[in-house]
Amino acid sequence: ATRTKSKDVERADSGIGQMPARKWRNRASETLSSLQAWEAHRPCTDCGERDLPVETDVQNCNQRRADLCEKCRKRRTERKESVLEFVNTEASYGEDLRIIKEEFYLPMQAAGLLSQEQLLGIFSNIQELIDLNENFLEILQEEIDQAFDQGDDDLMTVCIGEIFLEFVNMLPAFQTYCLQQSSSVNMLNALEKEKELLRIFLNVSQNDNTALRRMNLRSFLMAPLQRVTKYPLLLSRIIKATTEYHPDHGSLREAKSRIESHLEHINMKTKQEGNTWTLRSFRQDSKKKREVINIEMRETALKTVGWLREETRFVMEGSLQLAQPPDGQWVKKGSKTLKFQNMQVLLLVNMKRVSESSLESAEPGPVKDAVLVLIRDKNNGKFHLLREPLRLSNCIVSTDPDCDDTFELIEIRREAFVFRDSDRARTHHWFRQIRRYSRELGSWKKRRNALPNIMISTPHTRP
Repeated sequence: ATRTKSKDVERADSGIGQMPARKWRNRASETLSSLQAWEAHRPCTDCGERDLPVETDVQNCNQRRADLCEKCRKRRTERKESVLEFVNTEASYGEDLRIIKEEFYLPMQAAGLLSQEQLLGIFSNIQELIDLNENFLEILQEEIDQAFDQGDDDLMTVCIGEIFLEFVNMLPAFQTYCLQQSSSVNMLNALEKEKELLRIFLNVSQNDNTALRRMNLRSFLMAPLQRVTKYPLLLSRIIKATTEYHPDHGSLREAKSRIESHLEHINMKTKQEGNTWTLRSFRQDSKKKREVINIEMRETALKTVGWLREETRFVMEGSLQLAQPPDGQWVKKGSKTLKFQNMQVLLLVNMKRVSESSLESAEPGPVKDAVLVLIRDKNNGKFHLLREPLRLSNCIVSTDPDCDDTFELIEIRREAFVFRDSDRARTHHWFRQIRRYSRELGSWKKRRNALPNIMISTPHTRP
């Protein structure tokens, strides 16, 4: 009687009889079959296609590769090879740079074969290129090692494009070297004919020094030119093997565009200086043409302010309309009464370096100075400054609610300028950025809660 009662209670609690139980078993079997069918035709984790083989390689312990179609598996292999080629060739290039310094520059300097001025004329900024290569290669190798340590055998987490953009300051260093290459070779040829000891040293080094691989000094001096022209090709190979959904895809394309623009600019500067040689030519579309113009303007601005390239940051740059009001009543009359002219404007800040060994710091140091460089539109193939740069520490920036499509910059006790962009949102962005550095650097901000209209007497101050 007790067993019967327990059985009745159990059936009353579960509510599942023989027929429902059979239906559940059939549905579970169908679900299992569906899962097995989906597993047999599961989508590729890279492209989403369902052409994977039914049987996976038992010896392949990496499940991620087992979830790839044959096309994506091949693409990942090609990408890994391209990434390793980029890093390995960067290391080989660095070895050639060290050979130039250790096997040629230092022995020639120690033996007194050439003066310091002659050494500088031949070897140019080779030390700067060595420092850049060492820092660049160190970051690249750290990314590779970290990927392998985390089990990423395909190096999918390595973002060459992002790293390249972080070290974009090395491109102007290449430009300096390339533009001096012609004069360096001419000087070396002349000195080799003139100085017998130098000629003997170069011949003995080439024939007896195994580190040189039977190559002469001229061949090694071509290494930076060969390297900078090879970057677009190496980046193109990585781009081709990188799916557009990869987080580094956009950075890779931008890095390739930046290096090609610099190469075009080097070619242009070479022709302007009358040299016959040029680097590899690239198709110049409108975007690259604009970037070449930007590079030239940045060079003009850097030369004008005299700052170090590694301590300079270009906050904003672009075309603005500029007017100089004759008095402080222009707001009442409206900006339509002002005569505007187009101007190229660059906002530069001089940053203190946080670490001497760091070229690109994630947390930049404090701002030492900030200037606004005004450049006239290009005339006769050259850029010309409108005036000396405006130091924002001596400027007051303000806007007026009745004329919100412009902003005013007053250089204390000197001139006043009214700026505007064709796009109102861009005008406001320019205003906020310039005002920020003006307030950070201006000595007047410490007085009277930064009320310039009270503390500063100037004919341009608005009533």
